[in-house]
This record gives sequence, C-alpha cells and structure tokens, in this order.
Amino acid sequence: MSIDGHMKAIVINGCCKAEDLQVCEIPMPKVREGWVLVKVHAVGLNHSEAILRMYEADNDYISTPIVPGIECVGEIADASDSAFKKGDKVMALMGGMGRSFNGSYAEYAMLPAKNVFKVDAELDWISLAAIPETYFTAYGSLVECLMLTADDTLLVRGATSTVGQAAIQLAKAIGATVIAASRRESSFEKLKRIGADYCIIDDEHISQQHLPIIPNKVLELIGPKTLQDSLRTVSHPGYVCNTGILGNVFTVDHFDPIKYIPNGVFLTGFFSNYPTQTGIDNMMELIIKGAIRPLYNKVFTLEEIAEAHKLLEFGGAGGKIILKMM
Repeated sequence: MSIDGHMKAIVINGCCKAEDLQVCEIPMPKVREGWVLVKVHAVGLNHSEAILRMYEADNDYISTPIVPGIECVGEIADASDSAFKKGDKVMALMGGMGRSFNGSYAEYAMLPAKNVFKVDAELDWISLAAIPETYFTAYGSLVECLMLTADDTLLVRGATSTVGQAAIQLAKAIGATVIAASRRESSFEKLKRIGADYCIIDDEHISQQHLPIIPNKVLELIGPKTLQDSLRTVSHPGYVCNTGILGNVFTVDHFDPIKYIPNGVFLTGFFSNYPTQTGIDNMMELIIKGAIRPLYNKVFTLEEIAEAHKLLEFGGAGGKIILKMM
C-alpha cells in the first residue's frame, strides 16, 4: 500500500485485450457496515474474468471502472461490524465480486462479510488460493448435488479442467471409484496420478463405449454439448450433475424433459454463487482429512497480469493460475 492511502490494483474501463492490462494506483476502499476489508495475499484466476474483460465489460450491468477477480485469500485488515477479527485468515468468493463491485485483483478488497469465510488450514497462501472457487464448485457438485458416497462410481467429464481435477481428488477422499474422461490419452497419466481409477477417451459418445465399469453418477463439466450422452451413460438409477460449460454450448435447444431425461435418471446442477461458512468448513475438513494437495500450475505477480491473462484466455496453463500479491 502506498503511504498516501492508495493501493495497487488492476482496473478495466471496458472490454480490452490482455496486453492492455496494467497495474495502477487507486484509493483504498473505505470500510462500511456489513463489509470487511481484506488484505489480499493471493488470487486464483478464472475463465469468467477473461470473459468479463473480452465480452462483458461494455454491458450496462457492469459498472466500470471495475477491479476484476471473483475470489481471493488473505487476512482481515478491518473487521468493521462483523464477527471477524483483524488478522483472521480468510477466503472470499462470488456474491458479485469483480462484477457488481470491485474484486480481488488488488492489494486490498472491500467485500461483503457474507462472502468472506474464515479458514483454519496450515497451507501457504499460494496453495490456499487454488481452493476457493475451484474446489468449492467441485465439492458442491459432488456432495450437495450428487450426494457422493464411497459406494459410488463417478464419471468426471472434463476431467483435465481445474474443477475436474479437484473433483477427482475430492471424490477419492470420499472413497468413490472414479472414471476420468478426457479427449487426449496423453492426459491419462496425470489423471491417474491425482486419483483416477480408470481413464477413457471422451469422443462425445461415451454411452456407446464398452466401459470398464458403469458409473451411477456423472459430473458433467462439458455441459449441454454432451449432457444427453451423459444421461444415457449412467446406470438406472443414476445421477448427473451439470456444472460446467466447457463445450461452449450454453443451452439445450427445444428441451423436452420427458424425452430428454431417461427413466430412472436424475438431473441436477450446481450453482456456486451462494457459499456458506458451513459448506466451506466441510470442504476444508475433507481436504485436510484427505491430505489433498491443492493443484495449481502457474504463479504470476500482479505486475505480470497481462501475461497471466493471455494464458487464461488461450489456455495452456494445464491447471489453476495464481496471482500473488507479496
């Protein structure tokens, strides 16, 4: 933080290219009732932030200039009227961060107390920053929606994605059998290393393949593009949770649930916008008890934001990208 009450941040004024991103100085946010000031230590990057920069920032529902960033980890700098204490280790995610109000690409973030969660884990800041949105999305999909148990066989579709890899780790910590689906056989070694019991090629027609074991539950991260195939892949009864849209198909045209969803198959979906302290506590307990090492691949400083966003936009990181503030 500067001595004149300013801080370093990334600010976008509208849609722009990755190379247009640069560090600037903006006034420190003023603490107000119902909000807390978080000293940001590290930030996990998300594809939605690239979408904001490339396509969304010019829309009326985005109040520019805006500091992007839908998640972060850090410590409470000012607890305001909340139950937090200064110095508490916290993670924050969703609730409008980086879209409705300034997000986490900054040294400090003023955030609604309801979207900030205390964490008690002996993890370094970079490892902790790999968790919030990625692992919460995977955890919520598996536990809240699929009600995964040790007796289940789970197919993770989109297994090489950050959420897919987290889901494999969490599912194995629960004790389930895991089938990982990927378009490339070259990914199989890594997927097995993080816990997959079986690996298969996703040719968009898995329901027609002779599988080593039939899953009774599917985490669908490709989305509507392969959703019907997933519904035809599970056993009866079977459960499919649609969480991702990696296939870049966002809706199902002419959706007729009676014909689209097979008899005895249950379709659900996970929306990560409403985390709770109980949910975060339960997720962290599973991560700690399962001795899960949070996965990330690239770490950049705030000054390297342009390079980080190019990688975020075009892919190739092979995992979670982290921004470190210190």
